[in-house]
Amino acid sequence: MLRAIQIIAKNEIGVLRDVTTVIANYNGNITFSQTFIIEDGEFKGKAMIYFEVEGGDFERMLKDIRKIPTVLSVEDVKPFKDIFGKRVIIFGGGALVSQVALGAISEADRHNLRGERISVDTMPVVGEIELAEAVNAVSRLHRAKALVLAGGLMGGKIAEEVKKLRRCGIPVISLNMLGSVPKVSDLVVSDPVMAGTLAVMHVSEKAKFDIERVKGRRI
Repeated sequence: MLRAIQIIAKNEIGVLRDVTTVIANYNGNITFSQTFIIEDGEFKGKAMIYFEVEGGDFERMLKDIRKIPTVLSVEDVKPFKDIFGKRVIIFGGGALVSQVALGAISEADRHNLRGERISVDTMPVVGEIELAEAVNAVSRLHRAKALVLAGGLMGGKIAEEVKKLRRCGIPVISLNMLGSVPKVSDLVVSDPVMAGTLAVMHVSEKAKFDIERVKGRRI
């Protein structure tokens, strides 16, 4: 069973070592972690630490973590997959991104009302280098399940990063645009609203659409 721990701690050397030692001592397997320094509010300057843990004696884990001198707060929280679910990522030019997002958000809303959890992340970004860097970063995003590229011209380094992303198991849907990106994408869609809709249908557990069955098509 997957459980999650949210910790607020002092920003000091050795905090992660101490916390992960406790988790390991109780046979917990850390499947995801993130840590950052809080920039605002009551705990400004302190460290926010989040772990998703599989197995182990969770209650005793929490009890011993609370005893660590550098730890200020410990909460048993829901894992990200239970709150935000699978993620559809959309990159590209502003107007086209908004149209893809319209389709994706409308479709996600339909599925989420039925008990699924699908979130949509958008970022208007232009420029070959900037887009290539953004595509490269998708493989490092937790729970990212599909990428939609929305623009009028994409190629070069962006296409190379699309190839790498697909090898990571994350499908790429491209709008019908100029450049080499459509040639290396899993699916090319002319209508931006439909592109967003199909991306969400692909990641949904209840929809009938499977991008594998139409890979390489232009619609």
